[in-house]
Amino acid sequence: MAALTEEQTLIRDQARAWVTEQSPVRKFRQMRDEKAPLSFHADDWQAMIDMGWTGILVPEKYGGSELGYLTLGIVLEETGRQLTASPLLASAGIGAAALLVAGSDEQKQRILPGVVDGSNVVTLAVEEGPRHDPRQLSLAAMSRDDGLSLVGEKTMVHEAMAATHFVVAVRTSGHAGDENGMTLVLVDAESEGLTLSPLSTVDSRGYASLSFSDVKVSEEQILGSVNSAYVHLEQILDRARAATAAEMMGTAAQAFDMTLEYLKTRVQFGQVIGSFQALGHRAADLFTEMELTRSCMEGALQAIDAGREDVPELCSLSKTRTGEFIHHMSNELIQIHGGIGMTDEFDAGLYLKRARPLEAAWGNQAFHRDRYARLLGF
Repeated sequence: MAALTEEQTLIRDQARAWVTEQSPVRKFRQMRDEKAPLSFHADDWQAMIDMGWTGILVPEKYGGSELGYLTLGIVLEETGRQLTASPLLASAGIGAAALLVAGSDEQKQRILPGVVDGSNVVTLAVEEGPRHDPRQLSLAAMSRDDGLSLVGEKTMVHEAMAATHFVVAVRTSGHAGDENGMTLVLVDAESEGLTLSPLSTVDSRGYASLSFSDVKVSEEQILGSVNSAYVHLEQILDRARAATAAEMMGTAAQAFDMTLEYLKTRVQFGQVIGSFQALGHRAADLFTEMELTRSCMEGALQAIDAGREDVPELCSLSKTRTGEFIHHMSNELIQIHGGIGMTDEFDAGLYLKRARPLEAAWGNQAFHRDRYARLLGF
């Protein structure tokens, strides 16, 4: 486990206490059953803003605290434990990272203070098909006198129904599969020609598909340089992967804690089932896997904070390991609990349903195993 500073320890303790007392799983269940339009509770989101979590990545000159990715990961791990729904990851994590990586000072000054105070929700729109592959971008951005015109589709855009702005990866030249010819643009959610279609997903979160029909983008909305955004996009995606892995770690760790508690209290044949050697061995294996996963997850966040050259490798390693562990752990959570684990009244199914979309987000295990091998030269 990473050696935390005193400030990080205080933030972790604050986050753990808040999610446990004010936003436990039953509140997520309530939101799901009520079919909340934005797929989160507004009071939870406001509380996160008030606690300063939305400014963790943002430099002080834009209204944030600039405490770094590891600190954000600490908070996301705790929200992941209780399945707390909010735009924190999508906007204060990934959206803010996109602006910090690719935005100009003017764009940062215009948008980031709003991310900190919650008036802006910025989310990343990359995916166009069922599998993550940023090289296959085909959403067309055609040149016009004063900017670009966007035509095409994006899907599985996180927290899209609450977004005020989208950072959209588009193709300004070349063909799907080319690394060259990509551009990042900042699109207002109220833009003429932009249509949002909510998606119903197993984890009951606020995804949507975006349809662009001649959406006008001015030069002031272009992030970085035209046709050369792939390097920036990869940096943004790595930060998205590392932050998402932190939430996955929290969800999987809570699944482990629930399973361990059940092993300690469930009595069968006159004995606590945790005393059965086979189940004890399974718990020990899961704990070992969890600690290895935590090291990979925290290592990626620390590498980003330190500006290390091996950030891409560590982010793919982190996303692979957390994906493997959350998949295994969510299955074990159901199996060890037996029949009760299959019921909707018990929380195990909620963790399983959250695990699967998180595994697929920004590249699943297969994608990142392949990427990790390529980055190492295999």
